[in-house]
Amino acid sequence: MIEYIFAHNIDDRIIVRAVTLLQEGGLVAFPTDSSWSIGCSIQSKTGIERLKKLKDDHDEHHFTLICSGIHQISDLASLSTSHFRTIKRLTPGPFVFVLPSLTRIEKIIQMKRKEIGVRIPDNPVPLRLVDALGLPLYSITAKRSMMDERLAGNAFDEELMFDMGWEIEEIPGVSMVLDPGEEHPRIMSTVLDLTGEEVTVLRQGVGVYEG
Repeated sequence: MIEYIFAHNIDDRIIVRAVTLLQEGGLVAFPTDSSWSIGCSIQSKTGIERLKKLKDDHDEHHFTLICSGIHQISDLASLSTSHFRTIKRLTPGPFVFVLPSLTRIEKIIQMKRKEIGVRIPDNPVPLRLVDALGLPLYSITAKRSMMDERLAGNAFDEELMFDMGWEIEEIPGVSMVLDPGEEHPRIMSTVLDLTGEEVTVLRQGVGVYEG
């Protein structure tokens, strides 16, 4: 089901319907400041299992937690003062931050994780969705390999991404696509490792990190 949504004039009724689907274990696709993503509630076992089935490698450690602010990140991960400043400076933006997870979050995120990837995208649609849900979202990048297994494992990730929301509607398990109705760039986020004293670039994407 496609719901057309204006990023700068969001219809709260659409967000309420999306939140209901997430709470019931559904998957919702949405634009970010990089590529299209598909997400589920971090407290939905059904949603997490559905999201796992869409992964080429079925590696849950590649899930990213989408948050609406640093306050949510600090509830999930250990943040040093310097890393807090780095995240504050770069967010919202096209960055994923790999951080050491807090020992008490296993029950919150339904997984055992020593490290987690978190992001605060510069797009009002996922931010409003997270705020309305009251929880971060597990998310993965929407790719064509989710509809065609012959494309699984292809190294050219950007070639597998989608331009338009209507293309994502056929991905198995996706309950709703929040579609702004315009072409979306096929670009990747930058992944920064903040588990050590120094920041390490694990993947260079559209986000520029200058230290």
